[in-house]
Amino acid sequence: MRILVLGSGAREHAIITALLAENAGHEIVAAPGNAGIAADVETLALDPNDGTLVAGYAADTAVDLVVIGPEAPLVAGVADAVRTRGIPVFGPDRAAAALEGSKTFAKGIMDAAGVPTGRAVRASTLADVATALDELGAPHVVKADGLAAGKGVIVTDDREAALAHAEHYLQQGEVLIEEFLAGPEVSLFFLADGHDVLPLSPAQDYKRALDGDAGPNTGGMGAYSPLPWLDADFGSERDFVDEVRRTIALPTVRALEAAGTPFVGLLYCGLVLTPAGIRVIEFNARFGDPETQVVLPRLVTPLSGLLFAAATGALAGLPDPEFSPEACVVVVLASAGYPEAPLTGRELTGLERQLPAGVTIAHAATARDGDRLVATGGRVLGVVARAVDFATARSHAYTVLGGIGLEGGHYRHDIAERVA
Repeated sequence: MRILVLGSGAREHAIITALLAENAGHEIVAAPGNAGIAADVETLALDPNDGTLVAGYAADTAVDLVVIGPEAPLVAGVADAVRTRGIPVFGPDRAAAALEGSKTFAKGIMDAAGVPTGRAVRASTLADVATALDELGAPHVVKADGLAAGKGVIVTDDREAALAHAEHYLQQGEVLIEEFLAGPEVSLFFLADGHDVLPLSPAQDYKRALDGDAGPNTGGMGAYSPLPWLDADFGSERDFVDEVRRTIALPTVRALEAAGTPFVGLLYCGLVLTPAGIRVIEFNARFGDPETQVVLPRLVTPLSGLLFAAATGALAGLPDPEFSPEACVVVVLASAGYPEAPLTGRELTGLERQLPAGVTIAHAATARDGDRLVATGGRVLGVVARAVDFATARSHAYTVLGGIGLEGGHYRHDIAERVA
């Protein structure tokens, strides 16, 4: 197949790495990609948010499948434009992508589907925010209604900090004040074809910037998969996955279908395991990052076939994807100042050496500047390690990361520590 992957981050690099691992002779093009992606496949200077350009290129070059990585092109309606040219797309249309683009829309779909989630109050003024904070109590959860690159949420006991966060995002639209849900968090991806779903394997990510879950929220500082501790509460990972499919993923996709906005692509279920049961924190409309970096390396079933089946409405009757029992860990290297004010343009060193078996580098924000490799964003790269157990995977990831140089760069030291 000729496959066009839109995006420039570690999520897209992980998708491309999984497609290449099939050894199926796919012709893969990435737009716009990054330095790491460009070392693996052809990259194209094409704006992934411009639906007309993307659709025209896909049609003119006989692309068989378009895979949309980031949320921005989805909300911009790029999938709509490509589908009008009769080209299969893995990624929802603009209307269905509002599941991520609008927290208010997502809550409405959850209500229609009977999906278990926390209480939420929509607020358009600071006075409304203050009233809702007092009504729901601390810890306070304030979310921007629209896209915020993983930084639109604050969870805090500090009422003034919650108000300040709300005041900032009220400039862009409404905010949601939500009930705080206590418990471990789990990310679970489902492939959706507008009517049916197939699950991938659960993962857990680390959103806070610093060890011990301290510091500000980020787009994700690391992750691991599978989650062996699920067995204690659910009997097995499969039982957990089946419960989420039955009570959350399938009802959500069917509710979107009934609303006339069929969801085709990746349904990301952000879950919290409360004493009262599984609850949805949020939905996303694309592969989550960094979880993708630890889920896809364990995937045994060819990814290309799964993506194409979802894009063409052909998931019904397919068996659940198969995963290796191996442990997979990713640790993210971030630029100095991330997430508040990352310093970019600094040189990366130490990436040229031979990597241990099972270790890959997923580039997130890198570019070539002459002979130098430089960081171009906040989260720069992820060191992904797959091994027979978590202790070995962690050891390999941190050993490799320790040999990478980036002035002021930082990373967490406790990723997957609880399972090693």
